[in-house]
Amino acid sequence: MPEPQRKGAGEISDLLVETRRIEPSQEFRRLAHFKSADIRERSWADPEAFWGNAAAGLDWFQPWTQVCQWDPPHAKWFIGGKINACYNCVDRHIRAGQRNKAAIIWEGEPGDSRVMTYGDLYREVNLFANALKGLGVKKGDRVAIYMPMIPEAVVAMLACARIGAIHSVVFGGFSPESLRDRIIDAGAKVLITADGSYRRGQIIPLKHDADYAIRETPSIEHVVIVQRGEFPLRIKEGRDHWYHRLIQEAAPYCEPEPCDAEDILYTSGTTGKPKGIVHTTGGYMVGTYTTTKHVFDLRHDDVYWCTADIGWVTGHSYLVYGPLAAAATCVMYEGAPNWPDRDRFWAIIEKYGVSIFYTAPTAIRTFMKWGTDWPAKHRLGSLRLLGSVGEPINPEAWMWYHRHIGGGRCPVVDTWWQTETGMIMITTLPGVDFMKPGSAGLPVPGVRATVYTGAKDEVRTGGGLLAITGPWPAMLRGIWGDPQRYADTYWSKWDVGTYFPADGAKRTEDGYFTLLGRVDDVLNVAGHRIGTMEVESALVDHPSVAEAAVVGVAHEIKGQALVAFVTLKEGHAANPEVEQDLREHVSRKIGPIARPEKVIFSADLPKTRSGKIMRRLLRDIGEGKVLGDTTTLADASIVENLKRQYEEREEA
Repeated sequence: MPEPQRKGAGEISDLLVETRRIEPSQEFRRLAHFKSADIRERSWADPEAFWGNAAAGLDWFQPWTQVCQWDPPHAKWFIGGKINACYNCVDRHIRAGQRNKAAIIWEGEPGDSRVMTYGDLYREVNLFANALKGLGVKKGDRVAIYMPMIPEAVVAMLACARIGAIHSVVFGGFSPESLRDRIIDAGAKVLITADGSYRRGQIIPLKHDADYAIRETPSIEHVVIVQRGEFPLRIKEGRDHWYHRLIQEAAPYCEPEPCDAEDILYTSGTTGKPKGIVHTTGGYMVGTYTTTKHVFDLRHDDVYWCTADIGWVTGHSYLVYGPLAAAATCVMYEGAPNWPDRDRFWAIIEKYGVSIFYTAPTAIRTFMKWGTDWPAKHRLGSLRLLGSVGEPINPEAWMWYHRHIGGGRCPVVDTWWQTETGMIMITTLPGVDFMKPGSAGLPVPGVRATVYTGAKDEVRTGGGLLAITGPWPAMLRGIWGDPQRYADTYWSKWDVGTYFPADGAKRTEDGYFTLLGRVDDVLNVAGHRIGTMEVESALVDHPSVAEAAVVGVAHEIKGQALVAFVTLKEGHAANPEVEQDLREHVSRKIGPIARPEKVIFSADLPKTRSGKIMRRLLRDIGEGKVLGDTTTLADASIVENLKRQYEEREEA
C-alpha cells in the first residue's frame, strides 16, 4: 500500500510512495517478443541505429540515406526515403498472404456488426481513394473527416494517406462550431461525414451539424456522406455526394502515392481551440508501428481493442496506423460503454475473444464506480494484456483493473504520451519489466527522458518537470501555419534541444517515472508544490471513492487550499462523516499538508469530450468565478450542480 510523506528533491513535492511491485508471469515472459532487459540501454547508446533497424520493418519505395537530421528544435527523419502509410497498413499484408485475415471487427451500438478482412479493406480503400481523386483531391490537399466510429472512417483516413492528402479528423461529438474552426484552420477542401450515428440510444445528426459548420467554411468544395442509417438530411446538389454511389463508379485500383518521409500525414488538435499539430509520414509510421509491437507484445492471433475514438490521436496511432501496419485484428465499437447496460464492454470482449484491451483511466474509474458485478457476468479469460492511456492512473484504479478485468494475470501497460509526441513515450515493456501501480515506468527504447527543475538541474529521485532530451521519430514537426508557436510552446523551457511536455513527474530509485499531471494543475499549499495526481490517488485509495478531482482555491494564510470533488462508488452515501473520514484518510496517506479543506460530493465530474476531468473549470467553480465555455462538457448540468453545492456550503 502507499506509504506516508517523504520530501521531494525537485520542484514538485514527492508525497505518495508506492512500494507494490507486480511481476509478469513466467509464462508471459517466456512467450513475449521482447525479453532482453538491455534493449533500452542498447537503444539509448545508439538511437539512430535502433530507429534505423525499426524502420526496416516497414516497406519503403525508396530507402532513406540518413536516419535523422537534428537541428534543434527541428528534426528530419529518414531523409530521402519514400513511403506510403496506406500501403504499409493494407497492401503489404495482401502480398504476404493475409487477404482473409480480419482487419476490423466492428460492432454498432444498436448491435449490428461487420467484419472487414484485409482484402475487404484493400478493395474499399482503393475505390474511395479514386473517388477522392475524382473530386479533385490531390497530394497535399487537406480533407476533414467528421464521422462516427464505423469502418468507413478508417477507410477515409487510409484513402487520404494513399493519395498523399492530409487528413484532419474531427471528433464526431464536437459541435458545428468546433468543426467549423478546424476546417478553417486546416483549409480543407473536402468534408467526409455520415448521415448520423448512435450514442446511448440517441440519434446524433452528423450531416445536419456539418451543414451548419460549412456555412462559414468557403474552402469546402465537396461533402461525402456515408449512409449509417435512415437519418433525415438535406442534400445540396453538386456539393454533396453519397459515399456508396461514389465507390460504385470508381476504378478498382489506385496506385499508392510515394510520399517523402517528411511529407505531412495528418494534423490533429486537442479538446480546446484548434492547434493543428503536424506529423510526417515516415517518422510517425515507424514510431507507432514499433511501439505497437513492443508495448502490446502483438502476436498474429491477437484480437486487439483500443477503445479510443479516431477523432483523438490515440485512435490515429493505436487503432489505425500502428496496429494495421502490424497486421493486427482490431475491434471497433460505435457507442457508449453503458448501452444498453453497463457491461457492454465486457460483453464485446467475451463475444470476440479480445486479448489486448487499451482504454482510459476515466473509463476504469467509471467501471469501479459501477461495481464488480458487471464484469463478473462475463468470461474475460481471452484477455492477456491490459493498457491505460490518456492521463495518470491512480494506484487503486490500476489494482482494480488488474484484479477484476485482468483476473490478476494480465500485465498492465500504463502509457504516457501526447498528441504532440504521436507515439507512446514512457511505459513498461510487458515481457521485460515489473509493474508498479500508478507509475508509467521507463522511457520506451529509443526515447530519452529525465526530470528537471526549472533551472535544468536533473532530479534523480523526487518530483520535478518531465523533459524529453532528444528527438524521436513520431514527434510533432510544427503547428499548422504557426512555426514560431511551435518553438515557443515546446522548445523554450530550458534550451532548443529539450522538449517540455508541461507535465510534472517524479522519479524513484528504480528509475521509474510517475506522472503528476499538468504543471498548470500543480498546487502551492503553504510553500509546498503538490501535484494533483497524488492527492487524487490518496482519495481513490479510500474504499468508498470511485473518482476524485482536486483543485486549489485562494487561501489568505496558505496561499492555496485544497478542495476535492469526489464521486462515490455505488452503495456509498455522502454525508459529513464520510467527508471528514476522507480528509483524515488523505492526511494519513500523504500528510497533514495535503488534507483537503473541503470535500464536495457529486454524482459525476465534469469532463471534456475526450473524457478528461476539467480541473480548470472546477477551480473556477471552487473560487466562485464565472463559468467558462461549457459546450465541450459531457454533461453541462453537472457543473451547475457542483457550483450550487459549493455556494450552499459557503453560505452555511
